Amino acid sequence: MTTHEPGQPPSPDKSRRSLDDILRARAGRRRERIRSEIARNRKGDHLVPTWVMAVAVAAMLLAWAWLIFSS
Repeated sequence: MTTHEPGQPPSPDKSRRSLDDILRARAGRRRERIRSEIARNRKGDHLVPTWVMAVAVAAMLLAWAWLIFSS
């Protein structure tokens, strides 16, 4: 992923960052994404309840098994 224009060298500020700085920043961004996802999930604004999804998956697995064993 490039953050500079094509044909242009990267800014000198970014080239001076150490690998440790880059990894820490990446871990921080990942941690923040996980926190925001957990917060969204805790709100409970789900479009489909979990039990409906579980029933749908079970029904698909049973139908698939029935097709295999009835052939």
